[in-house]
Amino acid sequence: MSDTGRISSSSSTSKDGMDLEKATSKPELINEAQALEDMNDNVPRDKFAKLWSIVMFLDKYGVEARGIERVPPDQRTQTSPLAPFWMWLAANMTISTFAIGVLAQSIFFLGLKEAALTIIFFNLLCTLPVAYFSTWGAKLGLRQLTLSRFSFGYATAQLPIVLNCIACVGWSIVNSIVGAQTLRAVSTSHQIPTAAGIVVIAILTIVVSFMGYRVVHLYEQYSWIPVVIIFFIYLGQIARFTESDFGGSGSVEAGNVLSFGATVAGFALGWTSLAADYTVRMPEDMSSYKIFFWTYLGLNTPLILVEILGAAAMTTFVQKPTWEDAYNGNSVGGLLGAGLAGPMGGFGSFLLVLLALSIVANNIPNMYSLALTFQNLHPYAQAIPRIVIVIIGSVIYIVLAIVGASHFEEWLDTLLVILSYWLAIFSTILIEEHLIFRKGKWSNYVPGDFNNWRKLPLGVASFLALGCGVAGAILGMAQVWYVGVIGRMIGDPEFGGDIGFEMAFAFTAVTYPPLRYLEKSWWGY
Repeated sequence: MSDTGRISSSSSTSKDGMDLEKATSKPELINEAQALEDMNDNVPRDKFAKLWSIVMFLDKYGVEARGIERVPPDQRTQTSPLAPFWMWLAANMTISTFAIGVLAQSIFFLGLKEAALTIIFFNLLCTLPVAYFSTWGAKLGLRQLTLSRFSFGYATAQLPIVLNCIACVGWSIVNSIVGAQTLRAVSTSHQIPTAAGIVVIAILTIVVSFMGYRVVHLYEQYSWIPVVIIFFIYLGQIARFTESDFGGSGSVEAGNVLSFGATVAGFALGWTSLAADYTVRMPEDMSSYKIFFWTYLGLNTPLILVEILGAAAMTTFVQKPTWEDAYNGNSVGGLLGAGLAGPMGGFGSFLLVLLALSIVANNIPNMYSLALTFQNLHPYAQAIPRIVIVIIGSVIYIVLAIVGASHFEEWLDTLLVILSYWLAIFSTILIEEHLIFRKGKWSNYVPGDFNNWRKLPLGVASFLALGCGVAGAILGMAQVWYVGVIGRMIGDPEFGGDIGFEMAFAFTAVTYPPLRYLEKSWWGY
């Protein structure tokens, strides 16, 4: 019997898993919301009966009702292996990705060659776990943070759950700010208020995230097309003005390369905590190699090319000082506007509006996955309909984005690096648990046990390993507000070089296996 076959049969041996399967796998149950209501999974949906009545109504019109509940094998209708490619191509073919490249010169003072090599290396490395985790969604039918319970245990999993909620909101904030800045750059005389731009982007994000999985994939399948055309036009406008020899030298530059690498890593690793969310409706017999390959290609194509484009744009200031003024006035939006609206007039302004709205493709997975992450906190959180959490989360990030609009680059760099620290720890624990303790076999998981803390790891091993990983990150980090002992030894003694995510990975990788072995010997799971 294949591993996928054993998953289905083993899940039915669990009472919770069996009830879940019975409640949701009958072909005649077309109304997904009603199927969720009928589940015997100890989730108190009756406490939010009025909200669920709205969900049942919307379900008739294609709004996804399912949250973190497992998608049964016979309801996996997404049969194209290209789906992850389009998903991640669109989500990263945005001005947020461009903004990462901009940081190479504005924060780390790297030349184009150094920036390009750093971008290529760290993206190729740090998208590996994203592509790997994408294969898990199809095999187990569970969302990414739900899957983390099989490694972290029910209680300790609360830590990555909370951190991912913060990350989803944080990303939505910085994305909305850069989108609003770009909308402001459309005109120098009649500029749209930053707050208005943020609200416009948020509303468009809500519409798609609200509808759910199928509409998210449908939107992402096509939204990248105008964006890639505009980026090629922008490349044509700036190519003759770029410089490649700017940058430092020696140990100082080495420190800056590592620090910029941590920033690039934070952006790439940022998708690890969401990856499986977008493959749960793919058949469990879909080739893992195909899912991995198309996800990996879909991530790296835009990440590498658009980040390098952003780094290249920052080298044009020697020949185009007016573009530097535009950047100083409207940050990333001003830089894009200088290359489009400036030389191309009204048509360039139109292209800039489309480019600003590309941010929606990046915000959608953040808001969609925020709701799924939040539902993992507690059965009461799971009982709140997904669509309600999407709306509440959107209101929160709109307010915070308006307040923080004047601190974009500082927020972006800090968020990215902190993300690289904890996501290195998160990825290491999940991968080691799967390969070492579950022997890489899907038959060693009982998907229906995701809500049963007694059938999950105790969580002590993951908690201690996480603490060791944090200690490693502190030793290796190099931020404006703190430089670690080891980080200070690299590059400029004042600013150091950031190897926090590498240290976090190493400390976690070394400590988790022996701790988990002891825990499993005593606890049994």
